[in-house]
Amino acid sequence: MMSLTRSNAAVHRRRLPRRALAVRRLAAGRLALSLTVTFTAMLGDQPGRCHAAGPRPDTVVAEGLDWLVANQSRRGSWSAEQGRYTAAITSLAGTALLMEGSTTSQGRHADAIRAATDYLISRARPNGLIGDPRDDRYTYGHGFAMLFLSQILGEEEDHRRRDELVAVLGRAVEFSGRAQTSDGGWGYVSAKEGNDFDEGSTTITQVQGLRGCRNAGIPVPREIIDKAIRYIHACTLPDGGVQYSSKGGGGRPAISAAAIACLFNAGEEDDTHVPRMLAYAEKHLGSIDNNSFGHWHYAHFYYAQVMYREGGEKWQAYRERIERRLIGEARRGRDGTCWRQGYLGPVYTTATNLTILQLEKGMLPIFQR
Repeated sequence: MMSLTRSNAAVHRRRLPRRALAVRRLAAGRLALSLTVTFTAMLGDQPGRCHAAGPRPDTVVAEGLDWLVANQSRRGSWSAEQGRYTAAITSLAGTALLMEGSTTSQGRHADAIRAATDYLISRARPNGLIGDPRDDRYTYGHGFAMLFLSQILGEEEDHRRRDELVAVLGRAVEFSGRAQTSDGGWGYVSAKEGNDFDEGSTTITQVQGLRGCRNAGIPVPREIIDKAIRYIHACTLPDGGVQYSSKGGGGRPAISAAAIACLFNAGEEDDTHVPRMLAYAEKHLGSIDNNSFGHWHYAHFYYAQVMYREGGEKWQAYRERIERRLIGEARRGRDGTCWRQGYLGPVYTTATNLTILQLEKGMLPIFQR
């Protein structure tokens, strides 16, 4: 495993050239794409009408990002239906915007990203939690917020804002360490508040968030990650499925895909558990049209990351299938393009799908090969 306390400068030397190349690669086509999106919107959208989106992935993505921006609150946030899980949904939507190539100071969506950043910083608590302590599942928001803000820190040029982000993320890492359960996972709330209960999906959000912080130069104690890896090992069944909790619950395709992505983010690509975990995930998630398990969009949010990291023919074949399905499900309204499937509402589903469709851009270090 790579050192968890590498300096910020060293990290920047490793990854900035790739982002710079990616930005240059996107810049040439951005003006033409913007004109295409504007022209399409002028022709195709009337209030109250909603019809199938166009077939081009880049157009669907651009219109999807426009929809997110149009539906951002004045405070800079997004939420699930009924105003729930604001920190988590804001972080997911903000991450989707970052993957386009914009930052807090540059690019088409700079204003929206800056507003989301301001909102999440305002939700940082003195104890390190990012989010609302009254939220019954605040660990999700905390993990996704660490992920989003750590990607912001890597590109932030304002010294005052950098210092603010470093302080917020440093306290957030400490909070995650205190919230970890005795078995090495995380639950919907901290270990103390949740009677030491742990659950696989929340564990993955913490590990990805912590890895993002480490990449941005925030010190992350190695023992936190090592305990999380042992937790995943303990939850992996003989067939490669990862069970719901260390207490049991059976193998879950969605959590299994997330666990593989988690191990990859922790630098454990050669982990001896990975081959059978990959076999299990391919069996259950390899068919894009398999809807027999719960949380389809969540599962493919992580499985797409796994396939992208695998690369080669497997990624290309998967990418073609997932793009075909997602584009077919996208719906265009007067605010842009969105997805309305899923149990948490359109912002959640749109943000996760846009993340899948933009992985190939390689803009964010946390998702790079």
